[in-house]
Amino acid sequence: MEKPKAYLKPHSPGATLSPARWLSRTRAWWRPVLVILHRELLDQSRDWRIVTPIVGFTLFFPFLMNFVARRMVGFVERFGAEIVAERFFPFLLLVVGFFPLSISLVIALESFAGERERNTIEPLLIAPIQDAQLYLGKLLSVLVLPLLASFLGILSYIGVLMWRLDWKPEPMTLAAVVVLTVTQGVLMVSAAVLMSTQATSVRAANLLATLIIVPIALLLQAESMFLFWRQYHVLWYIVLALLLTTALIVRVGLAYFNREALLNREMDVINLGTLWRLYRRAVVGEARNLREWYARAVWPEVRRLALPSLSVLALLLAAMGIGYATVARELASIDPHLLPQSIRDPDTYLQNLQRWLHASVLGGAGRLPLALFLHNMRALFLAWLLGVMSFGVVGLLVIMLPFGILGGAMAYMQFLNLTTPTEFFLGFVLPHGVAEVPALVLFGASLLRLGARWITPSRQRSLGEVWITSLGIWTRIFLGAVLPLMLLAAFLEAYLAPRVALWFLTR
Repeated sequence: MEKPKAYLKPHSPGATLSPARWLSRTRAWWRPVLVILHRELLDQSRDWRIVTPIVGFTLFFPFLMNFVARRMVGFVERFGAEIVAERFFPFLLLVVGFFPLSISLVIALESFAGERERNTIEPLLIAPIQDAQLYLGKLLSVLVLPLLASFLGILSYIGVLMWRLDWKPEPMTLAAVVVLTVTQGVLMVSAAVLMSTQATSVRAANLLATLIIVPIALLLQAESMFLFWRQYHVLWYIVLALLLTTALIVRVGLAYFNREALLNREMDVINLGTLWRLYRRAVVGEARNLREWYARAVWPEVRRLALPSLSVLALLLAAMGIGYATVARELASIDPHLLPQSIRDPDTYLQNLQRWLHASVLGGAGRLPLALFLHNMRALFLAWLLGVMSFGVVGLLVIMLPFGILGGAMAYMQFLNLTTPTEFFLGFVLPHGVAEVPALVLFGASLLRLGARWITPSRQRSLGEVWITSLGIWTRIFLGAVLPLMLLAAFLEAYLAPRVALWFLTR
């Protein structure tokens, strides 16, 4: 008779650890991480090249931003628009907190690549610790000093504004700025440390930093707009997206960090022939002709996407439902008779459809389907580009957006008593959606699978090999399934969909 788990020894397989023993093991695991953190902080605090910029940014930027704020207030006071200047104060607060964190990017890029160049990393690499402990110790050590400087700069700037301009930040504004500062700093450091592990020199790591700086700069511009318009709920969505992306980047770093590979990597050499063969093998597989390619490469991969495809389809339908509910809620407070006659008149929509049909006849040579196809390809390229930078998450949001708009249009047409939701779906969505929706579902599922492959540990292959292979498998799905379906959808949307929609409006 098997003994109950209560009688099992703590070290036995399947034993349940007591809270005290679990806490003891957790402390023991994190002890080497803290040792590395202490060592790195000592080295950083002794290096004047690191301390001087941090102190300089911390002391200089609050006064610079205060100078900008006072000049801005003085300028707008002449036009009686003081509220406009005050809307810029939270953005200046975000800038004050962000610039000290830019130092962390330099330190992070130098964390592994710099020590490798100076031949000071070997003692750490042969230490009796796990790879994850070494990686996390380096990651945390890069954040401490810049974050402290960032918080000190924010407090200094708030103090100067309260003293000179009698301005106090709202609690929600201050919380949004502080949380955005921390999450952006952690995201930059995580990406920079990952690049430092893959680069063989500080120069190569600095060149790769462009992949971090450009998206963060664009993100700061978007955040400034939401801060100006006081759209704080959008900022919290950005924080959530940043945290998710950071977690995925840390996961990639832990999955592909290997001390032996770090020592053996001698030079970054771009072998285009090897990369092309690796990519081509991932796209073509073992197929010798088009029929074998579909039978051995495309359809098996499509079947593997069954579960992700169901998830993506559920998200697209949810986006349509959210769009419908949002627009229906807003329209509930509007009297349709107050709308212009041109909007409420069904003849307006009939004339638009007839013009569309006329254009499709004139585009008999393929101009209209080609225009629709190229438009969809541009949208998919944007989704792919954003998905590559966010492990597929933001790319999926891009393809969800049109479904949200469709749901809103469905509610709007129902509000005007032109069609019911069922008629709208059958007449305006299904004729070309029968090809376009499966294409978008496969596209979104392949993007998610692309991101999942990157965060899956692979000790046998490098991160570059995994990236190229995953991109080749994604290309296999795109060329074999998504592209033909989108081409068919363009012809259906040009020639069939307007006729079906016209029939539903005139029957």
